[in-house]
Amino acid sequence: MRHRNTGKILDRKKAPREMMLRNLAASVLMYEKVKTTEAKAKTVRSLVEHMITVSKTGTLAARRQLISTLPQPLAVKKAMEVLGQRYKDRQGGYTRIVKLGSRVGDGASVVQIELV
Repeated sequence: MRHRNTGKILDRKKAPREMMLRNLAASVLMYEKVKTTEAKAKTVRSLVEHMITVSKTGTLAARRQLISTLPQPLAVKKAMEVLGQRYKDRQGGYTRIVKLGSRVGDGASVVQIELV
């Protein structure tokens, strides 16, 4: 039974799926826009928004929480120093998903997830 289970499985086992989403979230934080499939973008959106919300406090505990989640140190640094200050007065809604069309190889819908 799948009662109260949220999130997408994305045709991967648990550990590879979580690592893929953590890497994708770090890429969104570092480069501020990433092209990916629609399912991955919708899944990673909540993770990115939570990371920005955590970084807004600017405390050492927040930095340690980001370090434990994001694999790249540059993503942690940018989230704490740049993005936390940029979105200080914004109450959520930090990302935007823009549809770009379908991929040639398999027809998957490609979108661009970007920071507002």
